[in-house]
Amino acid sequence: MWARPSQLLRYGIIGMNRRNIRYIGRYNDRRLYPLVDDKLQTKLLAERYGITTPALIGTVTTQFGIKQLQKIVAGHEGFVIKPAKGSGGKGILVIDHIDGDSFIKPSGVRLGLKDLERHVSNILSGLYSLGGTPDVAMIEALINFDEHLSEYTYEGVPDIRVIIFRGYPVMAMMRLSTAASDGKANLHQGAVGVGLDINSGTAVRGVQFDRPRREHPDTGHELASLHIPDWRNLLELAAGCFEMTGLGYLGTDMVIDRDRGPMLLELNARPGLAIQMANGEGLRSRLDLIEKQSDGLSVVERVAFAQQHFARSGELQGVTPPPQPLAAPLPSA
Repeated sequence: MWARPSQLLRYGIIGMNRRNIRYIGRYNDRRLYPLVDDKLQTKLLAERYGITTPALIGTVTTQFGIKQLQKIVAGHEGFVIKPAKGSGGKGILVIDHIDGDSFIKPSGVRLGLKDLERHVSNILSGLYSLGGTPDVAMIEALINFDEHLSEYTYEGVPDIRVIIFRGYPVMAMMRLSTAASDGKANLHQGAVGVGLDINSGTAVRGVQFDRPRREHPDTGHELASLHIPDWRNLLELAAGCFEMTGLGYLGTDMVIDRDRGPMLLELNARPGLAIQMANGEGLRSRLDLIEKQSDGLSVVERVAFAQQHFARSGELQGVTPPPQPLAAPLPSA
């Protein structure tokens, strides 16, 4: 079923124009964008604010420095190479483990050192960066995601996107990698999006390619039992990114490490709108409520407010929400 823009508006769905003008344009100072567009700056800033992130193994900043790559990764069983200014998951290379002279991806594909050096060279040349500008290659420690989540994902680390508005967590979803998404947690490439209840961190609705989904397409595991551990701590880390960056509207991408708990993966000053599909609910009513709140509340108080006012159940818990025309592409206004 396809929906008219007027129907989407009635259900509180916001489109790109409203997001860009009403929220990003009003609450995000453009001079602060480099803090989130550059993942290396984000990581260093997070360290100063005490927000946990994956450990930084090293960086490669010049073509000449590529020859140091083998030395940088020596002693690490697994690692991730990513562009500091990349977007949409482009240019991220995950090495699960090393076997002799081969570097093994989660899919089992074997790469040689020359393949890794070529990939880093492409990163430095700006192949994956915003605007094609010269970039820096970051090498991070591999995330050992919580084993309780392994049945919900395929050859990749599941992450949690939380939209933070004026320091309040307003909507969240988990992104589960699939064979279709090539092990990447990117909804546009075929990952499964699972809307999460802000109060409890439990699943409320699952979607893939904008269609409802009740089980993971590759593992077959049902989604209703999905529950994010240490949920309150995760929300407080995400909400704290408001003070860290000064940005009023941003997407925080979080992961759960089995040893270190919730960690910040990266930030986005222009978070996408597919999170509304995953939750079966529009953002507008939640954003309107937050705009009515006074400034000055602590992180703990803001998270408590969000958990109280945005709690809900959904399709995956056997509660059928009111019919909502969310099968259509999001409108531009």
